[in-house]
Amino acid sequence: MKHKPIPNKDRLIFAMDVPDCGHARALADELGDAVTFYKIGLELMMSGEYFELLDWMLARDKKVFCDLKFFDIPATVGSAVRQLKDRGASFVTVHGNRSIMEAAAENKGESLKVLGVTVLTSLDRGDLDDLGFDCDLEALVLSRARQALDAGCDGVISSGLEVPKLREFVDNKLLVISPGIRPVDNKPAGDQKRVVTVETAFSNGADYIVVGRPIRDAENPRAAAEAMQASIEAQVGSND
Repeated sequence: MKHKPIPNKDRLIFAMDVPDCGHARALADELGDAVTFYKIGLELMMSGEYFELLDWMLARDKKVFCDLKFFDIPATVGSAVRQLKDRGASFVTVHGNRSIMEAAAENKGESLKVLGVTVLTSLDRGDLDDLGFDCDLEALVLSRARQALDAGCDGVISSGLEVPKLREFVDNKLLVISPGIRPVDNKPAGDQKRVVTVETAFSNGADYIVVGRPIRDAENPRAAAEAMQASIEAQVGSND
């Protein structure tokens, strides 16, 4: 598997899922240079200090992924992305159909990359039935990836389980960011149902992984992050 030329240390994105910015800053300080890329999402958005935290991270030379999963009429999503494009974030997530993703892509500017969400890693076949999707889960991921590519998105969010078929289906044209990462096979995954290990994600063709609880809840979060960085280095090696 030939990987894109991304600094290996940036391939680990830590999901900063904590209730407020005080906790976020303390955890980022604890992780230090073991983590260079952070995902901040809806929980921190509702804390009221989202952009202060974004600026704080950027001032410390960290990259930031705004996982806000915009899903609204195209004009509103386009306006939201346009508001974000000059804030210094690297990635933003968008839900929805092709017209919604097109609106996001048209307003992303030069530096912000738009990622289309395929199927959340907390969903399985039964959940799709509940939502009224009468199709195979893998087929839905591939369809949404094709829509994201055609709409002008830069990448997709996809479980590592679907990445091999996704690479076959859309080649290497999209960035693939895989959440639902666990360090050991068959480990309890909480609300994540479609999970893979670090090694499997990258051998399957992921460009980045998103990891939250296995680092945040570890006895030593920095050591846990460093162990994952070592796994990435061993898996990706000199392909960078």
